[in-house]
Amino acid sequence: MLVTPQIRCRFLSMAPGESAQLHSHDLGHEIFLILQVKIRFDIAGEQAVLEAGQMCIARSDEPHKVEILGEEQMIMYLSVTPHIAPTHTMLGEAGQRLPLFAPPESYEATSSARSVEELLDDLHDASQKLAETTRRAAEQQRLCSEPLKNVLASGDTDKARDLRDQLWQGVYETFTQVYEMSDI
Repeated sequence: MLVTPQIRCRFLSMAPGESAQLHSHDLGHEIFLILQVKIRFDIAGEQAVLEAGQMCIARSDEPHKVEILGEEQMIMYLSVTPHIAPTHTMLGEAGQRLPLFAPPESYEATSSARSVEELLDDLHDASQKLAETTRRAAEQQRLCSEPLKNVLASGDTDKARDLRDQLWQGVYETFTQVYEMSDI
């Protein structure tokens, strides 16, 4: 349905008896909403059977897998956020991490028509831009922190809002740059 660095959401259908390989998401939480049939979830070693209308969450780095129960096709809605490739960390039977970078289609990314050299140059440039953005945000936080403490103590909510908004701008710009870098 939607794939961006901030979220991937979709409907998923699996056949009776089918199961998904144990995996985790290094950065993202995954939310599952069951729409049809019973499913056994194993999340971080805890098992539960969920039915239509129930949901559960696998937090980032929590190993999880599903097994379809019953004789009907399973349908669920799921979302992973953030959805930064590689999105899936596949795990072996003993829980060990397998190689991170599977073919793009295995985590619903698209291949780039650009050369590896161009992508590496772009990644370096984006990393530099992120470092600069983070330095600016840190400086803004340094400049605003004490004044914000003072206006909070004085009760000046209008000035506090202005300073909070200045702090937020640096946070926002940093996340925006991280997402741009992840697209590369």
